[in-house]
Formats: sequence, structure tokens, C-alpha cells
Amino acid sequence: MTTVAQINGSGPGSEDGDSLYALTHLDALESEAVHILREVAGEFERPVILFSGGKDSILMLHLALKAFAPAQVPFSLLHVDTGHNFPEVLEYRDRVVAAHGLRLHVASVQDYIDRGVLKERPDGTRNPLQTLPLTEKIQAERFDAVFGGGRRDEEKARAKERVFSLRDEFSQWDPRRQRPELWNLYNGRHAPGEHVRVFPLSNWTELDVWQYIARENIELPEIYFAHEREVFQRSGMWLTAGEWGGPKDGETVEKRQVRYRTVGDMSCTGAVDSDATTLDAVIAEIAASRLTERGATRADDKLSEAAMEDRKREGYF
Repeated sequence: MTTVAQINGSGPGSEDGDSLYALTHLDALESEAVHILREVAGEFERPVILFSGGKDSILMLHLALKAFAPAQVPFSLLHVDTGHNFPEVLEYRDRVVAAHGLRLHVASVQDYIDRGVLKERPDGTRNPLQTLPLTEKIQAERFDAVFGGGRRDEEKARAKERVFSLRDEFSQWDPRRQRPELWNLYNGRHAPGEHVRVFPLSNWTELDVWQYIARENIELPEIYFAHEREVFQRSGMWLTAGEWGGPKDGETVEKRQVRYRTVGDMSCTGAVDSDATTLDAVIAEIAASRLTERGATRADDKLSEAAMEDRKREGYF
């Protein structure tokens, strides 16, 4: 797909003062995201990028590196560590932070459990427990803009989100306070204590993300590609065994060739059977899929019909 932008001007090869410059679909998405990143740098004092080591946050960091090169990225990173993260992802996160000289803030769910502020859930998943550590870290560090990797194609609660999403002093989302965003004009005005969640990848699809990763040759954690892994089945998903509480009685661990389409807490992120070991193979697999990555592999989104909407209102997403 090609997006064509017409720019008035004169120059070699221009007969009537109009020149046509063609942007590919990926170029247009990149340009929009870079514009948003630079807009935030100009409007806010203490922005931060939510960085989990998943492909969307990796892409966001890559775009930030391009947006401000050769200068240093003017944002720090923030990771909400559930304690049930995939080891490969944590290793990747720390390696990238060191390679680019970035500052990493970590909000630990385990710390809140140890202090008795949060309690373990019966199902073992800690993804819904991330809200309080995240919101308190935002308040403690006085972050006024928080970049998230949410995309509108992932899930219906994300589909109606603005690029600039205003949050109150409790990090909560109110649809009545969201502002129109006509002509790519973004309003970052906020009162003391409030902040804005910013989603530069809003208009990207999962396929766009993978095609751009292939074009830019961006390194990813190995679990995004097919590999042999010990997994067990629960609720129609292949989960990785771990200290979080799996497997239970009657759940059999077996070795399978799998990969992950999305990365979250080990207790709620399922793998998919796959033989896609290269970027081209992954892209072909995604193009043929009729399920979104979250719909196919995220148990936390299936807790209720409005699970993600509720978590957005509370301040997580």
C-alpha cells in the first residue's frame, strides 16, 4: 500500500510548481509516530516510555531512537515487573537499556505483595495486579506523559482510545474528558497531578509492526520465534510451567514447537503452535491469521467481557 502526499513547490522536474512525493504505508506510520514522540518532547517535562521488552515497546523505543538521533533519547523507561516475566524478555530488556545508556525505572508487584498491599489471585496471574504499582510509580516520579504501545487493532477498549489520553490525579480514564484530535493536533494540557497516556502506535496493526521490524531489522527476544518449549494446556492455551502455579493436577507438561505473538505475565500469556523461525515466516503466519494476538493468547482479556475496559478506567492501560 502506498500513501501519496502532494507538496507544493518548485524544483528540477517540476513543470507546474507541484511535486508529488510518495510515502509507503510503513513510512507514513513511522512519520506519524515520530511526530507524536517529538510533540511530547516539546510539550511535557517528564515523559516516560512503558517498556516491557515486548515487540510493541521495542518498536516504540526504536522509533524514539530514530526521532532524536544523534542525540540521546530524552525519555526514561518504566517497567512494571510482575515477578512472573519470561526470563528471555528480562535479559533482553536489561541488554537494551545498557546498550543505549537509558535509565530504567522498575515498579515491582512482588514488593507490594511482600508488604501486604496486594494479595495473590487464586488463578496465579499477576497482570491485573500491575495497576497500583504503575500508578504509584507515575505519581512518585511525577511523570506527566506516559508512552504506551497500545494499538487500536488489538482490542475494543483500545480501539476507541485517543492518541493523547488524559488521566486524572488517580490515573483514571474518563471518556467525557477526552479531547478531539483533528488534523493531528494534540492537546497535552493537564492540571498538576494529572498526566497524559500517549499511544504513538495507535494506527498500526500487528502485521504493520512485524513488517516494520523486518524492514528495520530490529532484534527481538527469541520467544517471538518458533522454538521447542515445555508447555501445558489450560483454557485452550499453551502456557509455560513456572512457580506462578502451573501446571495443576491433571495438566500434563509436554514439549512442543511454539512461539509467542505477544508477551506478558507467564501465567496469562499463551503460546501458539508454529514453525515460523524467521521474520518472513512470522509475517506470513500473521497475514493468514483471523484472530488478534490478544484474542488468541491473552487469558487476562478473557476474565470478563469488559476486562480491559475496567482496567483502563482504573489506570492500568
